[in-house]
Amino acid sequence: MESDLTDEEIGSRWERKFQEAQMRNKTLKKSLLEIRNEKGELKARVAKLEKNFYQYRNRNSAMELRASLDKIEQMKRRVEELEVTLQSCEIRIEFLEASEERKKRTTLLLSEPS
Repeated sequence: MESDLTDEEIGSRWERKFQEAQMRNKTLKKSLLEIRNEKGELKARVAKLEKNFYQYRNRNSAMELRASLDKIEQMKRRVEELEVTLQSCEIRIEFLEASEERKKRTTLLLSEPS
């Protein structure tokens, strides 16, 4: 079949195929460039998102630390309150023990024959 074609027709056919290949090559290069640009943009976006993530994580850690410190301070105040209450109870116990001792002595003195 191709033998029926003239040299000019064969040349023309090859020229068309060559031009089509060049167009495909040009289109592929353009697509490759667009993909590379998009890849660069995505890398930049990922870097920005990672930076934001670490900032939020650090901020959350700082907030958690502040909350923990607040709880520790509350617990310290509560311990101080309990220590004051304990001291007060110890003083009352000493007072009651002393009162009981005085009552015993008074009872013994009153019960002794004179």
